[in-house]
Amino acid sequence: MQQRSAERLNALLDAAAEVVDEVGFDRVTTAMIAERAGASIGTVYRYFPDRVAVLHALRDRSVQRFRLRVANEMIGRNPSNWWDAIDCTVTAFVDLYRTEAGFRIIHFADRERAPLPGEDIEAGFFAYRLANVLAEEFGLPGGPELTFRLEVIVEMADALLSRAFVTDPHGDERFIAECRSIMHAYLVSHYGTSSTHSPDDGRARRS
Repeated sequence: MQQRSAERLNALLDAAAEVVDEVGFDRVTTAMIAERAGASIGTVYRYFPDRVAVLHALRDRSVQRFRLRVANEMIGRNPSNWWDAIDCTVTAFVDLYRTEAGFRIIHFADRERAPLPGEDIEAGFFAYRLANVLAEEFGLPGGPELTFRLEVIVEMADALLSRAFVTDPHGDERFIAECRSIMHAYLVSHYGTSSTHSPDDGRARRS
């Protein structure tokens, strides 16, 4: 029963993601989701009290899938320096924008900005977790300052990568490349050269 319930829940979220891509975040209704999922409106309300709850659940699933993709990217690439580790997050984000229904509607910064006061920092603060990785694995000075600078590049990525996908479902490579270049330059200005190669060398390989 739990497995069937989980399957129904995922089917509803899959339907919501497809509808979000088609009509936009603001126009999604529970009726649209039910119709796309081939379910009754009552089935939707069995899992979600309203459309906002559906979209929050879709957001949460996107967060989890993004984090899993980052982890897999890092395992596969085995980054040798802090820039490669950060670049794994850009690659993961771009890949999900291209392949994950509903992902592009919910902006990067909305998924990963700092938690509100009183929220569990471990529940959703991606920059905090990444700062720990960069400090422990690559020797960057950890703490609030590094976390803040990672928040800054999250905001940069939000603006530039979201812009890259406004009209091109595959993403405008110019904006993706500039995103990497600007993020790299900003962090190098604070932490020194990350590697022996320029970020331009990796853009063609990783875009």
